[in-house]
Amino acid sequence: MFAWWGALVSRVRFVVIGMVAAALLGLAWYGTGLDDRLSSGGMFDPTAESSQAAQVADAAFGRNHEGDVLVLYTAPEGRTVDDPEFAGKVVESLDSLPKRFPEQISGINAAYWRTETGKISGSRVATADLKHAFAAIAIRGDDDTTMVRNYRAVKDAFAIPGVDVRVGGLQPVAGALNDTIASDIHRMELLAFPAVGVLLFFIFGGLVAASLPLIVGGLTVFGAFGIVKLLTEFTEVNSFVSAVVSMIGFGLAIDYGLFIVSRFREELAEGYDTPAAVRRTVMTAGRTVVFSAAMIIASLGGMLLFPQGFLKSIAYGAIATVSMAALTAITILPAILAVLGPRVDLLGIKRFRKTKSADEVENGFWGRSTRAVMRHPIKVAVPIVAGLVLLILPIGNLVFGGLSEKYLPPDNPTRLAQQEFDHLFPLRKSDPIELVFRGADTAAIGALWKQANTAPGLAAPFGVPSRSTTDAEVFRTTAALTDSDDAGLTIDYLRALEQPDSVRMLVGGVPALQKDSIDALLFWIPWMVALVVLLTTVLMFLTFGSLVLPIKAALMSALGLGSTLGILTWIFIDGHGATLLNFTPQPITAPVLVVIMAIIYGLSTDYEVFLLSRMVEARAQGASTTEAVRIGTAHTGRIITAAAAILLVVVGAFAFSDLVMMQYIAFGMIAALIIDATVLRMLLVPATMKLLGDDCWWAPPWMKRIQQKVGLGEPVLDDAHPRNADPVDLVRTTPVTDPVTLQIPAVYEPDPPPRPRTRQRRPPPARTVSTDTDVLPTTPIHR
Repeated sequence: MFAWWGALVSRVRFVVIGMVAAALLGLAWYGTGLDDRLSSGGMFDPTAESSQAAQVADAAFGRNHEGDVLVLYTAPEGRTVDDPEFAGKVVESLDSLPKRFPEQISGINAAYWRTETGKISGSRVATADLKHAFAAIAIRGDDDTTMVRNYRAVKDAFAIPGVDVRVGGLQPVAGALNDTIASDIHRMELLAFPAVGVLLFFIFGGLVAASLPLIVGGLTVFGAFGIVKLLTEFTEVNSFVSAVVSMIGFGLAIDYGLFIVSRFREELAEGYDTPAAVRRTVMTAGRTVVFSAAMIIASLGGMLLFPQGFLKSIAYGAIATVSMAALTAITILPAILAVLGPRVDLLGIKRFRKTKSADEVENGFWGRSTRAVMRHPIKVAVPIVAGLVLLILPIGNLVFGGLSEKYLPPDNPTRLAQQEFDHLFPLRKSDPIELVFRGADTAAIGALWKQANTAPGLAAPFGVPSRSTTDAEVFRTTAALTDSDDAGLTIDYLRALEQPDSVRMLVGGVPALQKDSIDALLFWIPWMVALVVLLTTVLMFLTFGSLVLPIKAALMSALGLGSTLGILTWIFIDGHGATLLNFTPQPITAPVLVVIMAIIYGLSTDYEVFLLSRMVEARAQGASTTEAVRIGTAHTGRIITAAAAILLVVVGAFAFSDLVMMQYIAFGMIAALIIDATVLRMLLVPATMKLLGDDCWWAPPWMKRIQQKVGLGEPVLDDAHPRNADPVDLVRTTPVTDPVTLQIPAVYEPDPPPRPRTRQRRPPPARTVSTDTDVLPTTPIHR
């Protein structure tokens, strides 16, 4: 299939370029204005009791807007909030807000001073010394997406000249989080894009070759934005998606472009003409890109198991982005290469542009280092595994938490305003516990209410339940907690109360929503792990025909993921580096942890696929296990290192984020990339495969037959050879170190097509690199 596709793309290259470019640019145009369609919601389990409480309360009382915007006013030194001049300015501002922004602001829910639309006034909204008072302002909207958009339009309207005004509340916190994500993406565009361009120039040694992955990366990201905007027509999409799409899409698309362009230049250097080079590139690197994307999609798809809309929207956006990256890598990029041909090396520096021969690559740094590792596999593997286990140990301190203003930097104005408000008005916090009663038996409701007031952890008793004006059988009451981050005991106590048959009491509020969300995540994480491991194992078996390799890959990925989570726990929960990175140590947001697990496992599998594909390709051409490992590592070592470096630059732009959630993902990916691209892929994998020997390729015969029927095995490139040259004998041009006799199955001995005017080349003399010997095949194995 890939051979046919590569030949087709080469033949109709201009059609492919025109169609794919038009489609991607159309998606990019459609994706403009995406920010206004994104939401801050989706963090909670919609099937939980707390979500049911919110749904019942919203239906009976309307959306609760009491904590939308909390504006804190501080009187000047020596005066109070009753000062006529000070109060006059505040009242004038509050009265003008609904008039100036009738589409965004519905009114003033509470204020110390009497206002035209105020519902509450008096001492309850001022401190005892009358130095501080606040107003609660309602933002229009019945869903998170609308409210985020409306608040963005009025966020600068609360300032008053000459008055100390601080703005907190649910919508300002959500808005600050969204604005931080937008600035992170802008930083990536300003810093990462040029830096990646410079890296690519030195990797390829030319402007033309370096520009190709950048073009693919840009088209991928902007096209993915269009798909994400389309998703907003059908479901709520969290604003966090845009950062994930930018980071994963740009990094992966460039990595895929790097693999494709590098393989194309290799084929040209081997002497193939442009059509053959394009076809062979798609058959090898293109095939690997597709299977790599499939592995990542399988990993990301595990997030679809969770009920939270946040995780589903991240999964949809990330899957669309990875699919787009793979699609561009096997369509428009090969088509452009077919147009350019050898001109891909134009506008470069010859010193950096030189493509090494297979013999030079296999006996270069990566080949020599891999040979050294395989000479002492146990001495290499044991210390590495021990070190990774030590990195995993801090996971014991892993604690889950919910989303709050603490995820903003300690000096962020919105965070400071919210913290000061919570300190001055502890009973007016925006995250109280909520009880929703459904039933007509008011006596039973009263009895339950009295029992609820005996719950531990309450800062004050629950207020008298209020009856809905639209549904006479629904009542609601709230109470503040002494510590919202430790509400589990209170929630469990309330839910354990015995309820009469005539009344149903639902426990809700932000603390209950967060607890239920964490419980759902802890329940589904093992299922996600099992599903992802199963899918990636099946895909990897169908790709490589071995059952041992996917199991080994899963264990390697588990080591890498565990050590990465240990590092994140040590930094962000234990607090090492908090001052330098400007964040507050705190429990990790549980949904973000799931995102990190899915992304890191997917990337780990991605590099494993590229590494193993080259090993299997060498094995299919007749190399022994040891030589296949060395050849595969040598040919992918530089490329994987370059790909990891590029992704590190892209991710590094987000490491400077003011949002600790983005720092979680950025530093998690940085740690995972370093561990995967060096410790695992270049040291532990060769050592492990050397210890396993030929067992690496084992699978039950019946599974082998299935794999052969499915037809996803590594292709044997036997039908296209460089003009005026004999096929390269991979085994004869590389030193063999296995102390076993190499047996070449007949299936790997295809007869080359007749080629006129070619000269039979003598095999080079055998080179001895170790005391191991091997019997070489007498039939040439064609690359």
